Amino acid sequence: MGIKENLAELERRNREALLGGGEERLAKRQAEGKLTARERVDQLLDPGSFERKIYGDGVVTGHGTIDGRLVFIFSQDFTVFGGSLSGAFAEKVVKIMDLAMKAGAPVIGLNDSGGARIQEGVVSLAGYADIFLRNVLASGVIPQISVIMGPCAGGAVYSPAMTDFILMVKNTGYMFITGPDVIRTVTHEEVTQEELGGADTHNTRSGVAHFEGANEADTLAMVRELLSFIPSNNLDDPPFVPTENPNKPYDMRQVITAVVDDGDFFEVQQAFARNILCGFARLGGRSIGIVANQPAFLAGVLDIDASVKAARFVRFCDCFNIPLVTFVDVPGFLPGTAQEFGGIIKHGAKLLYAFCEATVPKITVITRKAYGGAYDVMSSKHIRGDVNLAYPTAEIAVMGPDGAVNIIFRNEIERAKDPAAERERLVADYRRTFANPYKAAELGYIDEILQPADTRPRLIGALEMLQNKRDRNPPKKHGNIPL
Repeated sequence: MGIKENLAELERRNREALLGGGEERLAKRQAEGKLTARERVDQLLDPGSFERKIYGDGVVTGHGTIDGRLVFIFSQDFTVFGGSLSGAFAEKVVKIMDLAMKAGAPVIGLNDSGGARIQEGVVSLAGYADIFLRNVLASGVIPQISVIMGPCAGGAVYSPAMTDFILMVKNTGYMFITGPDVIRTVTHEEVTQEELGGADTHNTRSGVAHFEGANEADTLAMVRELLSFIPSNNLDDPPFVPTENPNKPYDMRQVITAVVDDGDFFEVQQAFARNILCGFARLGGRSIGIVANQPAFLAGVLDIDASVKAARFVRFCDCFNIPLVTFVDVPGFLPGTAQEFGGIIKHGAKLLYAFCEATVPKITVITRKAYGGAYDVMSSKHIRGDVNLAYPTAEIAVMGPDGAVNIIFRNEIERAKDPAAERERLVADYRRTFANPYKAAELGYIDEILQPADTRPRLIGALEMLQNKRDRNPPKKHGNIPL
């Protein structure tokens, strides 16, 4: 063939590859209101920025930009053998992940697959293992983001599970190890696909997912917003976005949104473990990670789910040089046999370990309660907190005044002529003497007691002071976090 024929053949093959599983299957997806694998990529990336690698075999791979920053991407194509993973499919994904590591850029996976390609047997299983290995090697080096836009079942779920963030599309994305039919056969339980592994389930009950989008477009927009807060790799600083007025004061109606730039708080796992808030924001243009007890739910206590949720978020921020700002209002750990039998000792230690291990700038604001061991855990001065602030309303003590008085002065209260009045007097005396921020400030555990209206400028000033912070942990292969 001559040059013209070769070019024509190349063009024909490219057109054929663009059709994925064929026009009929593409038309069926459009009728279902779903985007194709290539359309999803185009919608996520900056217009015209996508540079594809080789087309074909159930996955679209390549690189492009989001807000001008390089990202690598693979998008599974359900129209080709149900998006099932073959040896060639896995090789394409592995190449993209290896390139992302070399280039120091995030990798994004758009998942919509029926699982392993049965016809290829152990070759497809080997392909999954190759991807799993890359997930682990890339962890803490480049951000890894998984978007579940269709089925993700069986062993395939372990790749998203090892990435940094999982986003799911409501009503179309689902994840599970064994499906409803297998569960019905083995355990005789009746459960729907959505109940077992839908976006609502994994965002509210299991805690497997971090975000839920109303539809595909909403979910892909969340990916772009998420990336705006985090660096491209572990050697970069988080993106800086100029702000108009870094000295703007706030009122206390909504602490976090009133303090951060433009009131923009991008919350992670919003519907899971609602007694603790985790998410990204900016202060003076700088990206920060926020961890905050939520008194409006379970009084802000720490329990198993809250500890695990916050620990993972803290460790992500530490991996990628994102400063941590912690708002504390915690009455302690949740009591009860369910928590004790469930391993609250081990799981609570995960959050303590994460804060102790973190070497990024750590700033803490105690707004009200900071009782017992939970005070220590929530980024206290004793575990390398850099700047620790408190409001005049802060109560820092071993336990709340009521509980402390009941234990310390039990005999005095019983002997009193008016036990209720005596107890009330002792509680007031305890609160005045111990349950306040002044004793902790005298001991150097609190750097400043400030008015709430001064929070924003103080935090921005602290971040500026700490922007070149350098701290190191002792040399070692790795720590042994209590998993």
